[in-house]
Amino acid sequence: MFDGIGELLLILIVVLMLFGSKEIPDIARFLGKTMAQLKNATNEIKNEIQKGARDNGMDIDSITGGISEEINKAKSGISQITNPIENIDLGLQKPVEELKENIEDLSGPIKRQL
Repeated sequence: MFDGIGELLLILIVVLMLFGSKEIPDIARFLGKTMAQLKNATNEIKNEIQKGARDNGMDIDSITGGISEEINKAKSGISQITNPIENIDLGLQKPVEELKENIEDLSGPIKRQL
């Protein structure tokens, strides 16, 4: 969310200037209580949905398990496309890795000089 500490520090300074040091603890307490209430409400909704599904004979775990399997299949397909060295036959993979290491060793001093 924040790219650096500088942005966060700027926001804190602006909040301090707008509300003053006496109001910040009250604001933080209010935000904490609100976040806790929101979390409790979402947990209650989730539990009600799961309870309703169980009462109707639906198995939520099997539904989400199917989705998880499809996500894992998609991830493995993407990793095969983006990392083609894993798809190379094992007889060729070792020489390719050695060549890659040799190139890294040779180019290391060149990179450091730039």
